[in-house]
Amino acid sequence: MVRFPNIKINLGLYITEKRQDGFHNLESVFYPVNFCDGLEIIKANQFSFEMEGLKIEGNPADNLCVKAYNILKADFDLAPVKMFLLKKIPTGSGLGGGSANGAFALKMLNELFELNLSQTQLENYAAKLGSDCPFFIANTPVFVEGRGEILSPISLSLKGHYITVVCSGIHISTKESFANITPAKPSINLKEEIQKPIEQWQQNITNDFEKYAFAQYPALQSIKQKLMDVGCIYAAMSGSGSAVYGISKEGISVNDFPKEYVGWGGECL
Repeated sequence: MVRFPNIKINLGLYITEKRQDGFHNLESVFYPVNFCDGLEIIKANQFSFEMEGLKIEGNPADNLCVKAYNILKADFDLAPVKMFLLKKIPTGSGLGGGSANGAFALKMLNELFELNLSQTQLENYAAKLGSDCPFFIANTPVFVEGRGEILSPISLSLKGHYITVVCSGIHISTKESFANITPAKPSINLKEEIQKPIEQWQQNITNDFEKYAFAQYPALQSIKQKLMDVGCIYAAMSGSGSAVYGISKEGISVNDFPKEYVGWGGECL
């Protein structure tokens, strides 16, 4: 069984308050984008996890695909599987690649072993993996609240537009980003603003993390400006960084950016 875990982008991101449990509440819109990793899961005589492509630091046992298997195995009598992950989505980019891998692993294991878990059940398991993981179960546009686990479907389509994603290779840890932000209620109603024409987004919809990220890593601000200069209607950093994306009426070539950057472009879903 092979699937292709995709990224998400944040259309607006506001850190509204710090919680008593140490996490932060936020408001954002998550939108799926067809820039993908590859994940294969098959039944095997013994469990194994292999990965190729972009390197991920750390213990492979901590990979969210492995954790997804272990979470389900704790509740179900799962046979061993072989997992193979082809990593194309850069880590530390704010695109949710790792979260997508974990969520897709849950969905694939549910299908492979015929567990018949509902969407709600899968989302509950995904929430145990990480705050962004539940989004990738339904994988449709949502308004996000809480730590990122409270999802409300919204009517939003970017079909007919193109998206360009640029990853500079700069790694910004989520911990670093949150440590350098001051939570505050947004001055806009994101649910209302996102329903306005995309041509009005740039002046109203922002990402709270950009102020710190752009000050520390000016190359990111340069990428955003270049995306606007070459014809994007809306450009922003995704998540806590460091990927920057632009939405346009016609495709923007990633060849306009340095060769050492990881770039992707295509039609919006």
